Amino acid sequence: MKKLLALVVALVFAAGSAGVALAQTPTPDTKADKPGAMKKTPLRNANGTVKAASADSIVVAGKARNKEVEWTFAVDPKTSIRRGGKSITAADLKPGDSVHVRYTNMDGKAVAQSIMAKGGGMKKEAKSEKK
Repeated sequence: MKKLLALVVALVFAAGSAGVALAQTPTPDTKADKPGAMKKTPLRNANGTVKAASADSIVVAGKARNKEVEWTFAVDPKTSIRRGGKSITAADLKPGDSVHVRYTNMDGKAVAQSIMAKGGGMKKEAKSEKK
């Protein structure tokens, strides 16, 4: 009788474990398997000075590996652009502004995820108006 009880308990345990294992296997209908799903690319950083800016891109000059370089970053509605703790647009960036850009490479194109304009930019303008 004890052997039968032990066998039943072992079978129930094995069935329960198999159910848990099956529940943890991913289903084929996950986002990663869907066509056109974006692969996560690593974020990169660039520091430099704005050479030109428009609503959908900015050009930044800086140094990479001790060489002068120029980057062109695409800007989209998801790009966070801030100066002095306040949100601004890419068009608000002016040539000469110092920036830190976090970006990813997507389809061979550098896409800005966030742009942090250093310094007061807008504060300088406000100070010059007060004088």
